[in-house]
Amino acid sequence: MDIFATLQEERSQFSASEQRIADILLGDFDFAVNASIIELAEKAEVSPPTVTRFCRRLGCQSFADFKVRLAKSAFVGIRYLNPEAKSTEPADVAEDVITKAQNALFLIHRTLDPVMLEKAADRLSRADMVYAFGSGGNSSLIASEIQNRLFRLGSRVTASSDHNMQLMFTAAAHSNDVLIGSSFSGRNQELVRCFKLAQDNGISTVALTQSGSPVADAAEVVIGIDLPEGDNIYRPTSTRFAFLAVVDILASLVAYRNRKLSTVTLRHIKQQLVEHRDGGDDRQILGD
Repeated sequence: MDIFATLQEERSQFSASEQRIADILLGDFDFAVNASIIELAEKAEVSPPTVTRFCRRLGCQSFADFKVRLAKSAFVGIRYLNPEAKSTEPADVAEDVITKAQNALFLIHRTLDPVMLEKAADRLSRADMVYAFGSGGNSSLIASEIQNRLFRLGSRVTASSDHNMQLMFTAAAHSNDVLIGSSFSGRNQELVRCFKLAQDNGISTVALTQSGSPVADAAEVVIGIDLPEGDNIYRPTSTRFAFLAVVDILASLVAYRNRKLSTVTLRHIKQQLVEHRDGGDDRQILGD
């Protein structure tokens, strides 16, 4: 049970004394999680038995049980109780999003390891087949973008966000194939399993993930992406831009290594787009 969700959703149904207790829990978590039943009762201007009844109303057996559940609920997301105050004006929101994106790109540029980029690009450029894996909203996007970038360079590549398919692809892969996986948290155990299986079968693996994470530990080549996140829970993670930049860097390196194949494939793609979509206009975005 998420105590905080219950407090927020059912507050209007509480009595006046119960609402005072709820407001203290929602507004001053540090006090609530450390206070005794007497201290909480005094601050809410109610009696200790009222606090006990309130705890039982929330499904807790006692005040002690309530404190344990309160701490557990807060542990998974205390910043969601009192979100960081931000201006909602369009200009301010745009500045916040774009500034964080710029910071992400600046930081990833400073911290990227050229040696790892070289190793990853070398394996991808020589692969008979590239399998791009990622699960969840962000990493699925990155896996699809890897496929989107590499196929137009002449690489044989497929992307998957399904754990079972990833495992089957790995089992069917050959020694000249490459697995490249994305994990923002680095804790995707299914991806770890695929990397370990690939390693056992002599297949190269590349990870785009947090350094020192389980996914990183299971991969042969690791491109560490370790960026801080702010406390604004409403803004999408700016780390996405860093991952996308890394994908573009790898795609460019692969294109330069396989220059002849990349040039021919890109020209064929562009020719079809110019003829069938752009009405002979060759001024549209290159390669898309």
